[in-house]
Amino acid sequence: MSCKYSILITSKNRLTDLIFTLNKINYLIERTDVECLLYDDASTDGTYNYVKENFPKIILLRNENSLGLIHNRNVLLNNCSGEYAISLDDDAHFESENVLEIIENHFKTNSKCGVIACRIFWGLKLPNTSILNEEIIRTKAFVGCGHIWNIKAWREIANYPEWFVFYGEEEFAAFQLFKKAWEIQYVPQILVHHRVDIKSRKQKSDYQIRLRRSLRSGWYLYFLFYPWNQIPKRFSYTLWIQIKKKVLKGDVKATFAILQALGDVIIHFPKLMKISNRLNKSEFDSFNKFEETKIYWNP
Repeated sequence: MSCKYSILITSKNRLTDLIFTLNKINYLIERTDVECLLYDDASTDGTYNYVKENFPKIILLRNENSLGLIHNRNVLLNNCSGEYAISLDDDAHFESENVLEIIENHFKTNSKCGVIACRIFWGLKLPNTSILNEEIIRTKAFVGCGHIWNIKAWREIANYPEWFVFYGEEEFAAFQLFKKAWEIQYVPQILVHHRVDIKSRKQKSDYQIRLRRSLRSGWYLYFLFYPWNQIPKRFSYTLWIQIKKKVLKGDVKATFAILQALGDVIIHFPKLMKISNRLNKSEFDSFNKFEETKIYWNP
């Protein structure tokens, strides 16, 4: 059955966060023009059964063994039936009213918009004000925790690269969209509350692996899309910044993460060369005129 809007969520062992999100967006899920697809990535906390019993309208998918966020997002995007695919993290929800109407109106009046990038607040507690003082602009990329695809645009580009594992897949898609003349547009009228404590992440056990994946994905993107003459100085600069700010300050976990990321680039170099879709000088200059990705909204 086709519908206008598809809400896509992937989750793993975060049932408490997921329940909060689903309760927040249930008024959308219950609409007749909305389908919600939820991918349970081999959770062991009862996610699948809870959702099946308490949210019967949600279309459930499940991996018996974890296949990862990027794999799941590819499957969801390739199997949803909506014209517009709304991607939310399991710890993120909308705070704006009339979200679906804003989405439809924007895509209909901006025919080259391939992805809507939402205004996102990162933090456990939403600020008292949500005053809007920003305008719609074209940006280089978008943030995974809250964005909306024009499904026509998704079908014109390559799937997210599952071997990135985590981080960088949105930028990968952004370059592909640019090559196909689709735009990414930041629409601040759509506010997403991403309920995470950024400051505490460095103390968490996955700090090292997050840094490793973040660094390597940025370097992967250089070799996939940047003109050759841009790569050496950018690669060297980012590496030096990591050494200066982390290695020389005694951050042992970061040091290992940097070395691992460099190893990942070496291992995947043949693949990077095989699937590269490099921008020429003119394209690169045009791309760099766009606004930087709007990641954090600070009221």
